[in-house]
Amino acid sequence: MSENRLSFKEMCAKFDVTPRTLRYYEYIELLSPEKDGRSRFYGPRELARMTLILRGRRFGFALEDIRQWLLIYEHDGTQAQMREWITLADKQMIELAEQKKQLEDTMAALKSLRDETARSLG
Repeated sequence: MSENRLSFKEMCAKFDVTPRTLRYYEYIELLSPEKDGRSRFYGPRELARMTLILRGRRFGFALEDIRQWLLIYEHDGTQAQMREWITLADKQMIELAEQKKQLEDTMAALKSLRDETARSLG
């Protein structure tokens, strides 16, 4: 391994992803490693992109949204990408708030039914 590149196996280990996941991210063009024969090498650009991909997944973004967002940087630069990030983050926070409300409602209904059942047992 050179100090600036990771092999396929090293990339999987560094980001704790399966080979299948890494290959899929390449297939859908989220990552574009350097190729040397059958070997793949991931440089600083790919490491930064992988960090952003995994962060986006953690926040619940769809892979296609992440892919489109990464393309903005390549075509329009950092400022445009950051503006789009704010828009995407605002939309995702609304979605997560709705999911939280639905989860809280479900938990309240479950607790109510559980408590009613416990009371009926005497």
